[in-house]
Amino acid sequence: MRVHALIIPLLLSSQIAVAERIDRQSLVSRHNPVNETMDLWSPLSVGNGEFVFTADATGLQTFPELYEATIPLATLAQWGWHTAPDSIVHRLDEAYQTMNTYGREVQYAARVNNPAAQWLRANPHRLHLGRIGFDLRHRDGRAAVVADLDAIHQSLDLWSGTLTSEFRFDGETVQVAVACDPEQDCIAVQVHSRLLADRRLRILLHFPYAAATFGPGCADYQQPDRHETRILEQTYQRLRLQRRLDATWYYAGVDCDAPAQFLSTEKHMLFIQAAGRHQLDFVCTFSPDPVSAVKESAAVFRRARRKWKAYWSSGGAVDFSACRDSLAFELERRVVLSQYLTRIQCAGSQPPAETGLTCNSWYGKFHLEMHWWHAVHFALWGRPELLEKSMAWYQSLLPAARAEAERQGYRGARWPKMVGPDGRESPSTVGVFLIWQQPHPIYYAELLYRLHPKRETLKKYQDLVFATADFLASFAVEDTSISRYVLGPPMIPAQEKHRPDSTRNPPFELTYWRFALQTALHWRQRLNLPAEPAWEKVLTGLADPPVKDGLYLNAEGDTGTFTNPSRRRDHPTLLAGLGMLPGPGVDPEIMRRTLHAVMRDWDWPSTWGWDFPLAAMTAARLGEPELAIQALMMPAKKNRYLKNGHNYQQANLPVYLPGNGGLLAAVAMMAAGWDGGPNDYAPGFPKNGRWSVRWEGLNRLP
Repeated sequence: MRVHALIIPLLLSSQIAVAERIDRQSLVSRHNPVNETMDLWSPLSVGNGEFVFTADATGLQTFPELYEATIPLATLAQWGWHTAPDSIVHRLDEAYQTMNTYGREVQYAARVNNPAAQWLRANPHRLHLGRIGFDLRHRDGRAAVVADLDAIHQSLDLWSGTLTSEFRFDGETVQVAVACDPEQDCIAVQVHSRLLADRRLRILLHFPYAAATFGPGCADYQQPDRHETRILEQTYQRLRLQRRLDATWYYAGVDCDAPAQFLSTEKHMLFIQAAGRHQLDFVCTFSPDPVSAVKESAAVFRRARRKWKAYWSSGGAVDFSACRDSLAFELERRVVLSQYLTRIQCAGSQPPAETGLTCNSWYGKFHLEMHWWHAVHFALWGRPELLEKSMAWYQSLLPAARAEAERQGYRGARWPKMVGPDGRESPSTVGVFLIWQQPHPIYYAELLYRLHPKRETLKKYQDLVFATADFLASFAVEDTSISRYVLGPPMIPAQEKHRPDSTRNPPFELTYWRFALQTALHWRQRLNLPAEPAWEKVLTGLADPPVKDGLYLNAEGDTGTFTNPSRRRDHPTLLAGLGMLPGPGVDPEIMRRTLHAVMRDWDWPSTWGWDFPLAAMTAARLGEPELAIQALMMPAKKNRYLKNGHNYQQANLPVYLPGNGGLLAAVAMMAAGWDGGPNDYAPGFPKNGRWSVRWEGLNRLP
């Protein structure tokens, strides 16, 4: 097959026009997840980026108690947050710890062993909006258990976003279809079974209190007196509810396509039963505002089909079907499912939590240093609008970020780490000292400009870019003894195994500072503005990445990086400067030796899901594609991708979307290439005859 390279300098992207376009529907559909048991590690989700509903093999949330120790069945929305009552009015300054910063006293919210810090870490927390499940009964009235179900067959049709389930209970078949509206926080459900007419199959709505937990759980059904479910309207086809949890209010609505009965027997529990029919079709909506509009289930399914077809038909695609390597099909499966999961979990108006809208991690808060791994791939896969959706949140947070920088004696805007929608930092012994999230807004803005190189793009994000660069330059400290600028202390690098009071000059952060300041200066040129002397001074004087025995170190003075096993744990981010980043100030041969040492000697069980694509990106830039595949597909516990596509890490982090997003970023780079890379087709994949990769619609990495 002949291929022709088409270089589009304005977009700084690399597109390959192939003689025959990829059959995208076949590519996507061959990876539809299928459950034929009640697989506790493979609940399936439907969603739209702002709202996600996760179901068991019945198609609804019928047996949530079985999933409490795996991946909880939850209904979560970007707006769905709860704050526990605070009679004391805890303040962030109660968690402040003073750190000596080159003769200045700077306060960080690093004291966590006090009531204020614990409350501020746990609040606000994301809440489970409501369970939608089946109430299944035997003829004698006994409730069904999982063992009573057989002939289970469930499939998620990725091309249409439709979840279909079928099972038998007491000899009768139950057929279920579920879809999420692409624009509204609601699901449509269509159920067909003779059990409906017998009233042995009903829909259960059950509303919990919010669980302020660190781990995945987000529902508390044991405190019915701490919240309120009020019926606002009830007809034969319509139900409108108001929910109150302390100071949190939201609304739920049910619209049935045909007359039905709504019954309430216990607090916070309602039942929907068909009126003598074998079919029950309805739409359940959740909203921060009263639900007014009436919705029809068929219309939701139509909108979902159109939206998902448009999603898969646009943007990038990578087809591995012609590859002969045994890893190719599994890599393709991970890529397709990661596109689905990040679309429903990470493409919202707020940065996502590490577990997205599947369950809670760190109380459901989002970690801004992880946002790169969640969302950069959207631009690389030709879907920059999905990255841009969350940029407005950064712009809204800019005044608070400026105030935080000023409080600590810096210029510009200092971005927090672990936050809820209000953007307030959470106390932590580690998080408040991390700095690698600081350059992110510049990176995001640059990606968006590369794809839309217009003056209005520059003006739109100018304040974000310039305020971020002001902080980067201000944070660096001039070491007059040897005429250089240094980073830290206090700081903790992305490899979170370092003391904040003694860590200086980790190589990734130094390289990211260089890249971001160079980019910010370039933005000033594009806007015909004079250069900023403070940025230029830091850029030209910034310390070089630390080296010992021809290898990069975790940080300056960390001479045990490759001799002490305890130093080779957690994220191997000493590789990131030439991989995730294009490597300003990095020596490729030193990085090559460092990469080989990391692949050989690192404690990979202690790493996390995005570390594998990180190493693959470094290997690709260094022209070692076989090593890139080895890193990307390493058979490590935290590089495991479940049947539903989620990247499992550990019990309290059963899903990990930075792994999915990192995988997509690495594959896009390996296929489409990177600035300054070889002009080969799919330069990051081996040329050994086993990797005949086809791709279209991807963009280069910087």
